[in-house]
Amino acid sequence: MSDDQDRRHDPDAPEWLNEPQDEQDPLLDDPSGRGHHAVVPAREPLPERIYLLPIHNRPFFPAQVQPLVINRERWEETIERVAKTPHHTVGLAFVGEAAVEGLAHGDFPEIGTAVKVHKLQGEEGQLQFIAQGLQRFRIQRWLSKEPPYLVEVSYPREPVDAEADEARAYAMSLINGIKELLPINPLYGEELKHYLNRFSPHEPGPLTDFAAAITSAKGRELQDVLATLPVLARMQKVLPLLRKEIEVAQLQSEISDQVNAQMQERQREFFLREQLKVIQRELGISKDDRENDVDTFRDRLESLVVPPKVLTRIEEELDKLAVLETGSPEYGTTRNYLDWLTSMPWGVRSQDQLDLAHARQVLDRDHDGLADVKERIIEFLAEGTFKGDVGGSILLLVGPPGVGKTSIGRSIAEALGREFYRFSVGGMRDEAEIKGHRRTYIGAMPGKLVQALKEVEVENPVIMLDEIDKMGQSFQGDPASALLEVLDPEQNVDFLDHYLDVRLDLSKVLFVCTANTLDAIPGPLYDRMEQIRLSGYIAEEKLAIARNHLWPRLLQRANIPKKRINLTAAALRQLIEGYAREAGVRQLEKQLHRIVRKAAVTLLEDDQPTVKVSVKNLEAYLGAPLFRKEQVLTGEGVVTGLAWTAMGGATLPVEAGKVHSLTRGFKLTGKLGEVMQESANIAYSYVLGHLAEFGADADFFDSAFVHLHVPEGATPKDGPSAGVTMATALLSLAKHRAIERPLAMTGELTLTGQVLPVGGIREKVIAARRSGIFEVLLPDANRRDYDELPDHLKEGMTVHFARRYRDVARVVFG
Repeated sequence: MSDDQDRRHDPDAPEWLNEPQDEQDPLLDDPSGRGHHAVVPAREPLPERIYLLPIHNRPFFPAQVQPLVINRERWEETIERVAKTPHHTVGLAFVGEAAVEGLAHGDFPEIGTAVKVHKLQGEEGQLQFIAQGLQRFRIQRWLSKEPPYLVEVSYPREPVDAEADEARAYAMSLINGIKELLPINPLYGEELKHYLNRFSPHEPGPLTDFAAAITSAKGRELQDVLATLPVLARMQKVLPLLRKEIEVAQLQSEISDQVNAQMQERQREFFLREQLKVIQRELGISKDDRENDVDTFRDRLESLVVPPKVLTRIEEELDKLAVLETGSPEYGTTRNYLDWLTSMPWGVRSQDQLDLAHARQVLDRDHDGLADVKERIIEFLAEGTFKGDVGGSILLLVGPPGVGKTSIGRSIAEALGREFYRFSVGGMRDEAEIKGHRRTYIGAMPGKLVQALKEVEVENPVIMLDEIDKMGQSFQGDPASALLEVLDPEQNVDFLDHYLDVRLDLSKVLFVCTANTLDAIPGPLYDRMEQIRLSGYIAEEKLAIARNHLWPRLLQRANIPKKRINLTAAALRQLIEGYAREAGVRQLEKQLHRIVRKAAVTLLEDDQPTVKVSVKNLEAYLGAPLFRKEQVLTGEGVVTGLAWTAMGGATLPVEAGKVHSLTRGFKLTGKLGEVMQESANIAYSYVLGHLAEFGADADFFDSAFVHLHVPEGATPKDGPSAGVTMATALLSLAKHRAIERPLAMTGELTLTGQVLPVGGIREKVIAARRSGIFEVLLPDANRRDYDELPDHLKEGMTVHFARRYRDVARVVFG
C-alpha cells in the first residue's frame, strides 16, 4: 500500500499534503533519496542540507520511532519543503522552554537528530507525522536564520572506546536495566519492538540511545547525552538515568499494588458484609437500617416523659418512617425530624440548689464589688426558694462593656446547680434563628432555643441571650418580635418552633439577657424583663478585681509562677488610673497581659529569676499613660456637670463666655444633640428672666453676645441632664462670680425653675469620685437612687438635693 493511500484526505489541507509529491526542492536535490516510504539504512548517505524543526519537551534520539505533532500554521511551509525533497529528512533540535515567537538561531543546540518523515497527516490546525530517527547531525553553517530554518550539517562519527571489555560491561548493564523495566510497564515492550526491528541488540551506540529515550529524565540531561559522541562516555551518563528510572517505576508499581490490594480487601469486606446481612435477615437475628432507626428512637422515649400530643406526632412519624425506602429523600427528612423530636429533654429537669449561703459564696468567689447586684440576685433566689422554682423569670443585666455581665450569668447557673447555655443575638436578622425553619425547606434546622435544650439535655437550664440590644431587622423578619413569645412567662409555656411544629414548654428556663443600653430594646420586649443594672467600677473595686482575678488568671494561662513577676500595689493603682479608666475591666486585663508578655521576654533573655514591675518602670512596659489626671476647670462661667454614657459616667465641664457687647445673642458649640440644645435654650431663657432674683445685673444679657461651649467638641453629646449645669454657668457669668471649690452637678431644668430627675446616678457619682470631686448636687427626686448606692461610694461625699433652681443657686453662690 502506498503512503498516499495510507494518508487520510483532509479537505482543509494544501494540495501538497493530499497529492503524491514528485517534485524536488532545488535546494535539497539529492539523487540518493529513496522516496517517501523508504527506510533509510543506518549507513545510507544523508543530505548535507536539511530543514530544522525545534522541539521543546525532550530531544529526539536516533534509536526512536515516534509520532510528532506540530503547529500547522507555523511549520506548514517547512514541512511542505521537506515533502518536496526526495529524502524526506528533517532535523529535530531541542530548544527547551524557549518561546517559539522569539526563537533565534542561537537557541538551537549544535547537535540534533535527523529523522525521516512518514505518514504525514493534517487535522484541525495541526500536522502529524511519524518520525524515524536516523543519525546525529552537527550544524556547520546557517543558510536561513528565519523560518523555514535551513542549515548545512555534517554527521559526526560516534567512536566506540578501544576498551571493548568496559564497553561490553556497560552494554550488559543497560540490557539488564531494560529487562527490569519491561515487566513493569507494557509501553517499554512496544518501544523495544520498534528498536529491535531496526538495530541489533549488540550495537552499543543505538542501545545507549534507546536506553536514554525510554527514561523520563529532564530535557537538558537527555540533550547532554545526545551531544556526547563517544559511546563509552555516553553509556556512563545513561546508566545512572536508567537506574533512577527503574527505582521510580518500581516505587510506582509498589504503590499501585498497595492501592489495588486495599481496594480488593474493601470489596471483599463489602461482599462479606452484604452476605452476612442476608444470612442474618433470613435467620431473623438481624435488622435493616430502617428497623434500627425506629428502635433507636423508641429507646430514647423510654426515659422521657413526653406530652400526649407530642407522643402522638412521634408515633405518626415512626409509622411513616417504617414504610419509606431508606434511599428516598423523604426518609432522610423524616429521620432527621424524629432525631430532633426524640432528642428533646421531655420531662427531664435538674434539681435546683436553692441555698443562699452557697449562692453568696459562688458570687463572692467569682466577682469583687457589685454588692447591690449580688444582693438583687440573692433576693431573686430567695423568692424562688419559697416558690420552689425560679423558672419563668427573665433577668436583664444592663451595663457598660467589660463589667462582668456574661460571667454573672454563669455564676447564677452555678449557684443554682443548673446547666448553662449562652448564645449571642447581636446582629441577628432572621427570626428563623429563634423560631426555626419550616421542614419543607432544604437544610431546615430548629431555632437556637431548641438546639440549646438538646445540648444541655434538661428542661430548666439557664439560657443567656447576649447583646440583646444589638439585634437587627431585615426582609427575613424581626427577631426581636420573635423573642416576645420566648420571654413572656404567659406565652412560653406553649412555645412553637416552626421546625418541630409541636408545643414546647420554656416556662422552666431561666433566661438571662445582657445589654449595654436600653435605647435599642423594643418597649414590649423590655417590659417582659426584670432589670439589674451593672454600673462601672471605681478604682478600689478594679484594684481588688485585678489582684484577685485578672492577674492570677493571666499568670496561670502563661504558665508563669506567681513569684517570678512581682507587680506592686502602687504600680497596679497607677495602671488603673493612667491606662484603664473605662467603666469595665477589659482594658485593664489587656494592659496586665502586656506586662506579662514583656516580663516573659525579660525572664528569658536576661535570665533573671524574678521581674519587679513598679511605678518607676511601669512606662517601660506600657508606654506613656493614656489618661492624664483630670483637672477640674474653674473660673467665671465654668461649671462641672456629670453625664452618663454607654461606657459609664463622665464629668462634663460647661463654659459660658461673653463675646462682645455690640448686640444681644446666644451661640452653642460642642457637637450638642437636639435635647442638649433644648436644655441650653431653656437655661438661657430661665436665667435671662430671673437675673434680678439671683442678685445679678438684670440688663446683663440685653447687650451681651454669649457663647456657651461644652469642651471636646468633636465628641457628640446629648441627653436630658445638663439644664441645671448650663443655667449655673450662665448665672456665674452674669454675676461675675467663679465657683472656686470642686463641685459637680446634674439635673434637668424647666422654664419655671423646676429641677427634674435624671438617670445614671451611680455612674455619675463614680465619675465625680474618679475626678476627685466629693461635693455633688443632685435633683431631689433622685434622693432614693443615691440612698441605694453602696456605702463605699457614698463615703466622704457631700450631696445637696434641689427641688427648684433657687436651691441650686443657694448651694453654689450662698
